[in-house]
Amino acid sequence: MSYRLSCVVAIILAVTRHINRVIFQRRIVWNGNSRLSRAKHFINLLSSPVKEETIDTHSKALRINIDPRWYGTFAEIGAGQEVVRWFFRVGGAAGTVAKSISAYDMKVSDAIYGHGDRYVSRNRLQAMLDYEFNLDIQRLAAERGDNTSFFAFADTVVARSYRGTSECHGWMGIKFQSRANDEPSQVVMHIRMLDEEASGQQEALGIVGVNLCYGAFFLSHVPEELIESLLDNLTTRRLEIDMLEFSGIEFRNVDNRIMALKLVQIGLSGAAMFGPNREVLQPSDVLHNKAVLVERGSFRPVTYVNLDMFQCALTKFKKEPAVENKPILGLMELTMRNLLAGGKDVDRRDFLGRAEVLGACGMTVLISDYFEYYRLAAYLAWRTRERIGIVMGVPSVYELFDQKYYTELPGGILENFGRLFKNDLKVYVYPLQRSPSDELQTIGSVNLKSDLQLLYDYLCRRGSFVQLDNYNPEYLSIFSRDVLKRIASGDESWDEMVPPQVADIIRHRGFFGYKRH
Repeated sequence: MSYRLSCVVAIILAVTRHINRVIFQRRIVWNGNSRLSRAKHFINLLSSPVKEETIDTHSKALRINIDPRWYGTFAEIGAGQEVVRWFFRVGGAAGTVAKSISAYDMKVSDAIYGHGDRYVSRNRLQAMLDYEFNLDIQRLAAERGDNTSFFAFADTVVARSYRGTSECHGWMGIKFQSRANDEPSQVVMHIRMLDEEASGQQEALGIVGVNLCYGAFFLSHVPEELIESLLDNLTTRRLEIDMLEFSGIEFRNVDNRIMALKLVQIGLSGAAMFGPNREVLQPSDVLHNKAVLVERGSFRPVTYVNLDMFQCALTKFKKEPAVENKPILGLMELTMRNLLAGGKDVDRRDFLGRAEVLGACGMTVLISDYFEYYRLAAYLAWRTRERIGIVMGVPSVYELFDQKYYTELPGGILENFGRLFKNDLKVYVYPLQRSPSDELQTIGSVNLKSDLQLLYDYLCRRGSFVQLDNYNPEYLSIFSRDVLKRIASGDESWDEMVPPQVADIIRHRGFFGYKRH
């Protein structure tokens, strides 16, 4: 009896809070309306979406428990059963939890979900989601399928143990029906737990798991709000989400590259990655045990010179003794500073234009919030032990020696270069010639202030800067800004400055201001 009473009280409190929030946010005015019209108006307001304040984890779990639509399984491996524990703790879990399981033993896990080489992996998570969701449908659909939206929540993580561990991370996801008898939809993400203590990591894991369930059930129609809600009652000092993927019927119109951008934009991750086929990638998995060559640019659009820079650097990079016969990952990097271009928000269409033309060239894209190159180098070095190379033009070398970017470093510009080159990183420099009549600028013609010139000359002598002398002279006069001007003015000669596949996409999709004539 007390249990039922507590559920009733919880429902009344939740409804009361919602009514108060509606009245406050909508500023309902009753004067001048009939009783009937006022009642209809009030009912419409209650049923319409209201932007929520940050809801505490207890309230989120309770709201899910008292909603009769959702029913399913929680399967958790590693760091305890921290997510389902919230639903048991707040009361009313019998209306939500069909089963809770934690298959810690590897043989037990293999017996249930099939053999796996790695237990904290995307493949293991997917096996858990598929198995548990299908089992719920198989066992329960006949009895309650017409009135229930089934779900399976799963996570497989490694948290800090008494032995210590190099990385505390895991995979988390939910497979769910947005309405009864619907096709399933899914949200999958990779998380890094940043708390020093295991108890803190477990707490963060439980909170983000509840946030994910709440977002899937109540915010699936606004996936960007769902992403923002993942950080509710947490901070970026406690948790990082560096990969997130939406799939299924509920998210059929979602472009996961936009969602990857959102992760970096709101600070949930310092970087995100996607491949040429629009698939989002988990950076640590992709970078693991690979030598990395990265070129930073605006790529508005990709031109012949962008690809020539990369190919020339790749040829020399492969000849490095430490790189020879090693797998190499090529990256094209877009920084948030470049994407924002001085504004407060990213032009989504412009971003997709860049993503599409890079994909057409077969390139993997890294979106990062690491404007300073030493921060980019640190990010990559943390994920691979192999060599790293950075490709840039002569103008970027001058920018690299601008001391204003290093005022926050105690050691200033010297600390910057110490961090940048500490793992034998090399910078491959493409020459500059603005017009055929201008002198060719190379690493040998870089002229800095006297004190910085000595530093630069030393770095050149030690081989930190490598001149690209295998370039195509025909491409030196190509600049992205000229391509954009020609596109805007209707000068069709722009297509001679970009690869054919890039020109086709720009014309077909109308990117970068292209208009059919």
